[in-house]
Amino acid sequence: MKAVTDLTLREIGLAVSTVLGRTVEVADETHIGRDLQVDSLALMNIIMELEDAFDISIPLDRLASVETAGDLSNLIKDLRSKG
Repeated sequence: MKAVTDLTLREIGLAVSTVLGRTVEVADETHIGRDLQVDSLALMNIIMELEDAFDISIPLDRLASVETAGDLSNLIKDLRSKG
């Protein structure tokens, strides 16, 4: 299951890099707001990138509990397993 997490984290890093216009490395413990300096508009753009990449829809109410890249990775894995 670790490989899926790594691939998901890599995709999160690519989405963040695309939206922010700079190369970003993420790990499970990377705090999205504090460490990556992502504001709410950038976060929505990142979410749209990830929805396209994984062919899922991420409900906005589920984002309230997401603080780290690991949280976001787990949310994506959960949504993909239900899809």
